[in-house]
Amino acid sequence: MARFARRAGLLVGGCLILAMPGAPALADTLRDALIAAYQTNPTLESARAQQRATDEGVPIARAAGLPSVSTTETFVRNVKQSENSLTAPSKIFTADGQLGVPIYSGGAVKNRIKAAKIRVEAGQADLRATEASIFSQVVAAYMDVIRTEAIVGLNRKNVSVLETNLQATSDRFQIGDLTRTDVAQSQSRLAVAQSDLLTAEANLAAARETYIRFVGRAPETLEAPPPLPNLPTTADDAAAIALDSNPDLIGARERTKAADKDIDVAGASRLPTLRLFGQGTYNNYFNTLARGAVNANISQSDSSAQAGAQLSIPIFQGGLPAAQRRQAQATASATLEQEIATERDVIAQVRSAYTSWNASNDLIRSSQVAVDAAALSLEGVRAENSVGNRTILDILNAEQELLNAQVTLVTARRNAYVAGFTLLAAMGKAEARDLNLDGGILYDPQLNYDRVKGKFLDWSNDPAPVAKATRTVDTPVQDGNIQE
Repeated sequence: MARFARRAGLLVGGCLILAMPGAPALADTLRDALIAAYQTNPTLESARAQQRATDEGVPIARAAGLPSVSTTETFVRNVKQSENSLTAPSKIFTADGQLGVPIYSGGAVKNRIKAAKIRVEAGQADLRATEASIFSQVVAAYMDVIRTEAIVGLNRKNVSVLETNLQATSDRFQIGDLTRTDVAQSQSRLAVAQSDLLTAEANLAAARETYIRFVGRAPETLEAPPPLPNLPTTADDAAAIALDSNPDLIGARERTKAADKDIDVAGASRLPTLRLFGQGTYNNYFNTLARGAVNANISQSDSSAQAGAQLSIPIFQGGLPAAQRRQAQATASATLEQEIATERDVIAQVRSAYTSWNASNDLIRSSQVAVDAAALSLEGVRAENSVGNRTILDILNAEQELLNAQVTLVTARRNAYVAGFTLLAAMGKAEARDLNLDGGILYDPQLNYDRVKGKFLDWSNDPAPVAKATRTVDTPVQDGNIQE
């Protein structure tokens, strides 16, 4: 079965037309925007930090199975002693030391560690999903800026054409060649076009602000995006890839496995536990012990030590272990259902994105035909008007039809690219490792997990938290102007 096919040429051609003719040197590329978001987006940075917190679940779970050592020091000064006490010391220093070594815990520690490791894998899949989601939003924001800039340019051109039409109509009205109705129609269309231009400029300002939100900086002149690689030939091919690679589905499967281990953890509280222990005590009385006793020959310090094994066998706990195990089983059932729900969502996303991508490509082709035909029609209507066979209203309608077809074409090209990228994201093929964002910037969550999984020292700290994402409060307020 062919899993991939390169069908992105249509998307490239579609996107190239979004760049208006006469534009200055291009500055930003889609790759630049994706790298900026990858390095500075707060949602992505937060997800990475959350994954680092998830990594710590493994050493936390392992700690319950490691030896524990503690010591307690106490100093007591008897401010007032009993009158009948002849030997009680007035000052006492006591040092206690305890050592505990767990031997068997009913499998609770072992299964907690396994569950924690599985949740690390689930968290890494969730991080991949967040990454793909951010990239999809960046691509949509990037394409929205290009689309709205093109629409502003088309509307500006339309306003200029209608201003010329109105002037020509007014001149012909002055010589009696046209009626006041023709002038009013031209004025009305110009006013509508000016309103449409204001709306398009407002939409462009909003698109630029959305770009800043995801990328972290204001957009410069944007290049047309590159072709999307490895798009599938059929919806079934896309779905098959998604079932293996979609990070949301992988995360759901891992959480199901972890929930199964939680059942064993809950049931372990019904089993015996065995631990070894050692304890030592040292007392120093500072030569105040039995000071009032006659001929007392008593040591002013003493020590003791004990070692042994402790076996705990639960007999009855009020039904708590059974309730906890049933609770864990119900939670596991919920994760099983959530896995199926996630699978349904993924299938729906893939099929919907594939259909949308195909439909947008078909719309590009039909819209291109419409643009060509509308341009030819406008040329013919103007020629026929010059010999009196067409009215001014016919010209205005033909111009509006051409503008509508051009806007539809620009929008279809934007939608095709965004739908294609959304399809890749749903397939699990739209992450940094798939988009050639190299140059040493790739974030590997496995590195942090490998760093912390074996740590056991109580004073092994990380540096204090520092925000890594960039703020956008200092970016300029965006408007709807485009460079001529």
